[in-house]
Amino acid sequence: MSNILVYTEKTELALELIEAARILCRAGLGDEIKWLSINNRAQAEESAQRGIDSWVVKAEGITIADTAALASIIAQASRVLECDTIVLSSDRRGKELAGRLAAKLDAGCLTDVKALESAGQDIGLVRNALGGATVAVQTITSPQKVIAFAPGAFPCTEEVPEKSGAVNELEITGVKASVKVIENRPKDAGTVDIAKARILVIVGQGIEDKEDLPLVQELAGKLGAEIGCSKPVATDKKWLPEERVVGLSGKTCQPELAVILGVSGQVQFTVGIRDAKLVVSVNKDENAYMNQMADYVLVSDLKEVLPELLQALG
Repeated sequence: MSNILVYTEKTELALELIEAARILCRAGLGDEIKWLSINNRAQAEESAQRGIDSWVVKAEGITIADTAALASIIAQASRVLECDTIVLSSDRRGKELAGRLAAKLDAGCLTDVKALESAGQDIGLVRNALGGATVAVQTITSPQKVIAFAPGAFPCTEEVPEKSGAVNELEITGVKASVKVIENRPKDAGTVDIAKARILVIVGQGIEDKEDLPLVQELAGKLGAEIGCSKPVATDKKWLPEERVVGLSGKTCQPELAVILGVSGQVQFTVGIRDAKLVVSVNKDENAYMNQMADYVLVSDLKEVLPELLQALG
């Protein structure tokens, strides 16, 4: 019997991964889905309510930041539970965990998978390749597989099955903590997940003066939008936190509307916004690549456009 083991420390991503695992099962990659929780019984109980049998590992002294220890636990669990495929979330920690697991299990591994399709007799894993310049359909041919799915890739059903799954205890031994937590600090109260935003206003280096950011914030407020940015705005200029970066080095977003201000449109950025339903680009460079992928384009200086947009929106 070949089973699929699902793990993420983020309960809000659990339903997405369960849906992805169900698709893998229907495609013939697994017979049964099993959920693994580490030091989180509440998460296991929630997964069980979705009809999935869950196993809880109590690992004293091991934190979610300790990906080496987590990989050892998950690898052991996959053997005990007879799981040939491990499904993870392709967030920052999940990507590291996927690589460590693949090394421990001698498994094939792909991250940032955003869709599944038929590829001959195999299951094709759809993901961005060559730095986001193209979309590739790739397969894992090894017996052991580690697949990390991009957050938001699979819409999850809110339907609750008639039969709940069981919650079981699983004992894992011989795993020692490799990370010592010195201090915990809460995130900034203003922390947001732009990947979930329905509307985004995204700023690039075309915003030349930091003094113009309040106008951008006002525009976002009138539109009910969150603010995102290209990588240089966060890492070089440090005008916005890195959690607001859109693109290969940041978040992949699928908003209904993306208003993009002064972004040239390098592939490292566009990979994070190409699935937006409607894209509006404002750029004084009429040849900016961003304009080619936008639905609407306004070639103009942002210093002139922003006040006019605010006035038009009242």
